[in-house]
Amino acid sequence: MRKNFKILNSRVLLLGFTFKENCPDIRNTKVIDIYNELKKFEIDVDVYDPWANQMEVRQEYEIEILNKIPELTYSAIILAVSHKVFLDLDLNLIKNNAVVYDVKGFFPSHFVDGRL
Repeated sequence: MRKNFKILNSRVLLLGFTFKENCPDIRNTKVIDIYNELKKFEIDVDVYDPWANQMEVRQEYEIEILNKIPELTYSAIILAVSHKVFLDLDLNLIKNNAVVYDVKGFFPSHFVDGRL
């Protein structure tokens, strides 16, 4: 679905950073690849993962992750890790007209614009 967003200087919310769902392990996470690709396009990326240890992520990947979702407007929201806690998020509050991409097929299909 096209929503006519410009990529340069967009703001994206990346949900999840750990290696797998409902686990604090960040070793061998593939989410860093998504993060790095977005940064190549000069996209502002916020990472929210309530399972990941902020200090470990900072030390290992030099990324600051959020411990809560800020009240900002995003151009896109990408679910990268399917933590059960994400089912309780009211993404409608931050979704607005954002593109929602679900890497894991976790959210209901009517809520997302694309998935793997």
